[in-house]
Amino acid sequence: MSWKDKASAYLPEVERFLQEIVRGGEGELSRHYGMMRYHMGWADENLKPALASTGKRLRPLLCLLSCEASGGDWREAIPAAAALELVHNFSLVHDDIQDRSPFRRHRPTVWKLWGEALAINVGDALLILACKALEKLPLNKFKECCRILNDACLMLTEGQFLDLAFEKRERVSIEEYMEMIKRKTAALMAASAQIGAIIATEDREVVESFRRFGENLGMAFQMQDDILGLWGEEAVTGKPVADDLRQRKKTLPIIYAMEKEPLLQSLLAGAEWGEEKVSEALEIINRSGAREFTENQALSFYQKALEELEGLGRDSEAVQALKELASFMVGREY
Repeated sequence: MSWKDKASAYLPEVERFLQEIVRGGEGELSRHYGMMRYHMGWADENLKPALASTGKRLRPLLCLLSCEASGGDWREAIPAAAALELVHNFSLVHDDIQDRSPFRRHRPTVWKLWGEALAINVGDALLILACKALEKLPLNKFKECCRILNDACLMLTEGQFLDLAFEKRERVSIEEYMEMIKRKTAALMAASAQIGAIIATEDREVVESFRRFGENLGMAFQMQDDILGLWGEEAVTGKPVADDLRQRKKTLPIIYAMEKEPLLQSLLAGAEWGEEKVSEALEIINRSGAREFTENQALSFYQKALEELEGLGRDSEAVQALKELASFMVGREY
């Protein structure tokens, strides 16, 4: 079975669990849960049931595939898979506020519709619901999975702090960038694969291999995100071309180009920042070779991720599906 076939089997179960968790509230509180359901893709702007884009659900897939690839029953990992997705969505709601993003998945963001205060509350609630989802795990797995998810959440906030701090700095090194995305993106990917393996096996070496697999894949995934943030097609990504550049984010291609082309640093530091400057900056980035450099870095981490799977010496359907999923994540166009 391909990873898409596996996803077709796994994700409806995860979705049912998620919808059961994000349910509740009577009277005025029904709006609170309705906003959560809107963000998750199950309600429209009037908070009526509707089916919009729910996102790719990559972290649940990593968790469930890693569980099966480690010799376990993927169904036992559904509460953990749901918890990982809820943590991811908590971070998205807050990111949208911090980045002033008006759209996500081609729809207005929660803060844009209902204001920052309520959006912060929605994000907080999704995080707590993630903890409650973990309570459904067997007691002998709950404590360790909870610890790993808590550690990943803390690293995620550290990474977000660094990302925001870098926007105010004139220069950021490639090494600093790597440390930032290791926390902001790779930590939750690593936790997804690691938790799946923990639910399946007591073999610490296997669990650690899946953690490293997820971390390396997360690094490559973020670099592909950086590529899409500059060169992705708006009709596919839902965000304008060069959106990261407009926000003066310090993504890998921008950092690399700044090191090669001093003029780019002057442009980014300038007070005037209209579409003409954005176009000029993008032209500089294009001629610096930043895209090729970023693609090569992503490929290197992707290959490290595959090496972890190869080192397991297993050739099951789930392992093959993980390899296919990893290829999709690094080569995606949205």
